[in-house]
Amino acid sequence: MNGKEQKRAMVLTRVVEGRLTGREAAEVLGLSLRHVRRLKAAYLRAGPAALAHGNRGRRPAHALEDALGRRVVELAQAKYRGCNRQLFTELLAAREGIFLSRSSVHRLLSKAGLPPARRRRAPKHRGRRERMSQAGMLLQVDGSRHRWLEERGRHALAA
Repeated sequence: MNGKEQKRAMVLTRVVEGRLTGREAAEVLGLSLRHVRRLKAAYLRAGPAALAHGNRGRRPAHALEDALGRRVVELAQAKYRGCNRQLFTELLAAREGIFLSRSSVHRLLSKAGLPPARRRRAPKHRGRRERMSQAGMLLQVDGSRHRWLEERGRHALAA
């Protein structure tokens, strides 16, 4: 049992003994009252084992077979040595009839300790040159007929 399940077991034991109400247990565990009642019923029926997730210890339904993983690694080391991972994935599908995603192939090869076909290059540094200073570079001229400065200066278009 992990810490979360141990805490739930302790709180539910107190609820069963009557030292704690369902609402208090819900507040302590951060669950709803309905969920605490459901957990309590399962706890009374099957004991602390009912608090563990039902899929614990099971193999995921979408997990790859170990034999398939070994075959992919063998092909990468021997027949398709030097291929990058994208090309290797495409070759597996076209020539070997093994249809896997590129990320699955990447995960299998990385787990086996096979490095990528070539290292990524560092990005090139593109430095910008300092602009040349020019006369009047920041001169701003207002060419409109509107009096934005409330008659505090002469108009630019007035001659």
